[in-house]
Order: sequence, then C-alpha cells, then structure tokens
Amino acid sequence: MRFLKQLLNFYINSSIHVALSVFSLSWITLIEYEILFDNNVLFFVFFATITGYNFVKYFGIAKFHHRRLASRLKAIQICSFLSFLLLCFFALQLEQTTLFYIAGFGVITFLYAVPFLPKRFFLDKQQNLRSIGGLKIYLIALVWSGVTVFLPIINNDFYINWDVILTGIQRYVFIIVLMLPFEIRDLQYDSLKLSTIPQKIGVKPTKIIGVLLLVVFLFLEFFKNEMYVVGVFSLVFILVVTLLLLVFSKIEQNYYYSSFWVEGLPILWLLVIL
Repeated sequence: MRFLKQLLNFYINSSIHVALSVFSLSWITLIEYEILFDNNVLFFVFFATITGYNFVKYFGIAKFHHRRLASRLKAIQICSFLSFLLLCFFALQLEQTTLFYIAGFGVITFLYAVPFLPKRFFLDKQQNLRSIGGLKIYLIALVWSGVTVFLPIINNDFYINWDVILTGIQRYVFIIVLMLPFEIRDLQYDSLKLSTIPQKIGVKPTKIIGVLLLVVFLFLEFFKNEMYVVGVFSLVFILVVTLLLLVFSKIEQNYYYSSFWVEGLPILWLLVIL
C-alpha cells in the first residue's frame, strides 16, 4: 500500500498527471474538428508539459540544492531529462510553422521561472513572471489554451475559423475555473503579494465567479457554426463535474483533491468523448 502511494505521489509530482491532462485536451481538439490522431503533436505536448512543469517547479531547488537532492527529486530529474529528449525527437517531426508557434510558449515558460527583469517590476525577490501579482492564473490559462487548441490546429494546416477561436476562448475560461480550487487551497501558503483571486475577494465570491465562468463556457458552445451531440453532451457532463469540485473545494482540502481529481478532469472529459 505504501509503495502504491509513493508511486501515485511520483506520478503527480513528476507532472505526468498534468501532462496527460494537456494531452487529453489536445486530443479533444483533434476530435472536435475531425482531424486524425496526430501522434507527433500529442506526444510532443505530453513530453513538453512534463519538461516545462518540472522546470518551473524545481528550477530553484535544482539550482541551489543540486548536491543534496533527495532521491525523489533525482528521479524527477531523470524523468524530466528523458522527457526533454523525447520532446526534441517529436519536435523534429512537426511542421516548421508549428515550431515557430511553440517557441513563443517556450519563452513564456522560461521567463515564468527564471529571473530576468529589474526588481522594481516584482513583488518579491524571485524576479520572474510567476511572482507578478495576479498574473499566474491568466498566464497558465493562456499557455494551456494556446497549446491544446491552436497547436494541433496549426500543425494540421486546419483553417483557424470562428469555431476554433470560440474553442480557444472556452478552453481559456475552463482552465481558469480549474485553477480556482488550487488557489483556494493555496490561500494558507501563498504570500499576500501574489494577489490571487481568493486573496482579493474571498473564497465564496471566487466560487461564484467560477460558476459564472462555467455558464460562459457552456454559452459559447451555442455560438459555433457546427455542433455535434457527443460534443455537447460531454461538455455538459464535464461542466457539472467541474462545478461540483469547485463548489466543494476548501482551504483545508485533501492533498489529492486538486492535484489529482481537479487536475484530472480533462482526462475524464476525453474518456467520456471516446
């Protein structure tokens, strides 16, 4: 039992779980626009997510404590290195236009973790995009929506029409809602300087905003030129599950509540569609 728990913790901490979620959202985009399974894009997204997330999460630790890394962090480093090699392999299979598009998100990910601007722009000593008050949730939503909607579309030379733009907006809104249980949980840890939504307005108003955003998420679907029954059904289903997880989220929550269940919602969404 202890081994299984350690395995689950490694699965979460090494960012494999979040990578599967990004993979799932990218595949959902392909399904929605009737594009064949693009293994090069999907596996690139998967391994790039592991590499990027682990870089952001463990950059400081690896920089200052590399000689004393615990075995868990060393295993994550190995996982990240192998993922980096695989992302490079799949990147070489992508279209040139796609690579230019990816480069922009790569820069954002790098600047999210690495100090790069004068201290006067920041609220703490980190000097990276992550430390700018109120920016984190919107930046993550931007990257997720860009990678999971437009990246598969661009690599397959699919025309970016009105429906694709609406899907991008929907995905942006959905990711913001998914982030809210994390921000509620982190109220007890985050510096007040971060100016997260729950810090600014409180837990209950945050949940109300989340509910309103889910209404927008659903409402946008009916402005699309083409709709299909399976897509609408799965969207409504995932909306209801997301709503429940948002409403029951609290500051003192189980470790797996957000890190596993909330973060795994895109995987559930894909399974419902399949």
